[in-house]
Amino acid sequence: MDHRDPKDGSGLTGPRPRTTSRLSERTRAVVVVPEIDNRAQRQADLERGRTASRGMDARVAEAIGLALAIDLDVKAAMPVRITTVRPATLIGTGKVEEIKLAVATHEAELVIVDHALTPIQQRNLEKALGAKVIDRTGLILEIFGERARTREGRLQVDLAHLNYQKSRLVRSWTHLERQRGGFGFMGGPGETQIEADRRQLQDKIAKLEEELDQVRRTRDLHRRQRQKAPHPVIALVGYTNAGKSTLFNRLTESEVFAKDLLFATLDPTLRRIQLPHGTEAILSDTVGFISNLPTHLVAAFRATLEEVIEAAIILHVRDISHPDTEAQAEDVEEVLRRLEVDPKDPTRVIEVWNKIDAVDEVRRQNLLDQAATADPGGQARFAISAVTGEGIDALVAAIEARLVGDRPTFAVVVDKTDGEGLAWLYSHGEVLDRDDDPEDGLHLTVRIPEKFQTEFLGRYRVG
Repeated sequence: MDHRDPKDGSGLTGPRPRTTSRLSERTRAVVVVPEIDNRAQRQADLERGRTASRGMDARVAEAIGLALAIDLDVKAAMPVRITTVRPATLIGTGKVEEIKLAVATHEAELVIVDHALTPIQQRNLEKALGAKVIDRTGLILEIFGERARTREGRLQVDLAHLNYQKSRLVRSWTHLERQRGGFGFMGGPGETQIEADRRQLQDKIAKLEEELDQVRRTRDLHRRQRQKAPHPVIALVGYTNAGKSTLFNRLTESEVFAKDLLFATLDPTLRRIQLPHGTEAILSDTVGFISNLPTHLVAAFRATLEEVIEAAIILHVRDISHPDTEAQAEDVEEVLRRLEVDPKDPTRVIEVWNKIDAVDEVRRQNLLDQAATADPGGQARFAISAVTGEGIDALVAAIEARLVGDRPTFAVVVDKTDGEGLAWLYSHGEVLDRDDDPEDGLHLTVRIPEKFQTEFLGRYRVG
């Protein structure tokens, strides 16, 4: 799909039209998954606490899943081991020839390289392979562009697209030559337009940032309004396709889009829920995380992810049946740290081991035993199935206990004619029990958040 603006003639994309991408018209694709022998990177990972490594089979499956997320027709998937990174093409000459043969054999129109590419590498690979080339970041951005539904989501994706395009334009603009055609946000300008294009890109970025600031101010206002009420936020986070939306639907009895698909959820969804003993909370479903999530994408979605930053409880949902579950958990923890959230905070973060229905009986029992024997004072862990409901009751009970803590309950009597006083209790506290029969007034059992207790005690007759 070519999103050039016919009005300005620059070939640059503005906010993306919400039409079906050419990438989703069953474009034939070859997926290339590089495995780079990088001792320095491994050492850096160890120094920042990353211990889990990714299996190649799982990496290939994820790369294919990303391609299928926008309905590409994947004809071949090729793992490629790289001992020496080539500045010109990333991949050695021999492997480039193998990929070229696969492209020709399958008449592929697109090659997806599951790794970051420089503009020069992308351009050289396109020339060598005779097909369009997109890297991991570009593909993720394309998926996000297809999935954003709310105005805020679209603005955030558009901003990420433009920042990605700008970085490539600044570093090397020649791969954007007009003859290339392009698809999605990858269509590019002609050679003589470079300086004008830079200015237009920056103008469009500035305009989007201004619009997003307005959206953020509105979101902040809504957040402050929620904070006035005693409804804490419970945020679901996790690797993409971990089952967050399925769990969200289970807890809220709603029908949020949930599918076995990478990035099935992009726009945040919030619902008010009532826990078994009357505690009310706001449950927030968020965009799934993924390894090597582009920094500018995290920055663009920071407003959305502030629901996570300010949440009273964070449920880290893991697909415990996935072979790379440990590595995925570390990826999620890394993004949380970038949001200045401690992923190991035992007072705030609960690990939810989802999909125990998808493991064999021996592993299932082992997971249940591990979850039940968590270290005292350590991070709570619950093994569940969002599909079957197994383990959900225990998880919900733990969430409510965590939210309530040692908060006391009060027996209070309210005059039957005091509608304002009754409304205050419902809006500022949790009404656990109510008896309308006594002649001396309404008898209620309430739990009041600490920040409202002084006002409550000065206003009501406590029994």
